[in-house]
Formats: sequence, structure tokens, C-alpha cells
Amino acid sequence: MSKTILVETSARHVHLSQKDLNTLFGEGYTLTNKKDLSQPGQFACVEKVTVVGSKGQQNMSILGPTRKETQVEVSLTDARTLGIKALVRESGDIDGTSGCKLVGPKGEVEISCGVIAAKRHIHMTEADAKEFDVQDKDVVSVKITTDGRSLTFGDVVCRVSDSYALAMHIDTDESNAAGIAGPCQGEIIK
Repeated sequence: MSKTILVETSARHVHLSQKDLNTLFGEGYTLTNKKDLSQPGQFACVEKVTVVGSKGQQNMSILGPTRKETQVEVSLTDARTLGIKALVRESGDIDGTSGCKLVGPKGEVEISCGVIAAKRHIHMTEADAKEFDVQDKDVVSVKITTDGRSLTFGDVVCRVSDSYALAMHIDTDESNAAGIAGPCQGEIIK
């Protein structure tokens, strides 16, 4: 059995709560789907927000649908450029993280926490997990073979749910380190 998986680069982006979406874009605003993403029900939005840190600001894409809490996902390079501390965390694990200001066309929001550098991870279904002989929250390594920049990523967390589609997500710093240009394949090493 081949233990290869799709590896995708997840660029900086923002997930908004409905409350913050209302403040930034207007009461009752609905996000506009620009492009479906590989994870079922997830999409890149037409709308963008400006993320403001102590050293600078950056327009960032919004990913939909809305979430329970607002979260800003950046690479560590993005965080340094903006002047925001970003802890490496799994998506949704925002307690104790830094905040920032978000600016939209209708208002501003100061979030007290929610800025993270997403921990590299693999989304997989229960059937995928069984095939790869892993469980939810297991940590594996993934080998990426590229021309002159092959790299094995450690500390890759397996996230198992039947609402997922099989894919590994890394940020732009990690993608650049491996010389990845677009989606590629990786090999799970336990």
C-alpha cells in the first residue's frame, strides 16, 4: 500500500465569527464564495480584511463559512513582518494566543486572541486513518521529494473526521523550504 498523500500550501488567511463579520462588513452580511477548497464545505471568499500589527498591515483572504471564533492564520515570516506573535497551534486552539486589529469596509475589530501559525497537519477520514494505521491526534512525519529541496516534515498531527478529505496542509514558509510549487505528494513515515 502506498502511503502517499496530497500536500497543499495554505497561505495566510482569516476565519471570521458571524459577529465580527457583521462589524467588519455590515449587519447580516453573508460571505461570497470565490472558490471551493479541498476540504468539504470550505471556500475562499471574494472578501478580504486588513490585518494590522505593530510593524505593518496586510490584506488577507477570508475563508468561509463563518466559525464560532475569529482566527488569523499566518506563517511565522508573516507574523514577524506584521509585528504580531504567532504561536504554533492547531486550528481552533487559540486560548493564550496574541490578538490583532482587523479592518473591513464597514468597521474594525480588535481581537484579544486568535493569531496562530497553523501546526502542520493531515486531514483524513476514519477510513483513511485505518488505511494509514493512525488515530486522531497521532503525530507522524511526511517526506516530500522535490528537485534539490527534498524535506521530511516532523510533528505532523493527524486530524481524523469523516467531514474531512485526505490532504496535508503546510504554510508558505514550509512550502518554500521544500521548494514546492503547487500541490504535490508526500509520503507518511511513522
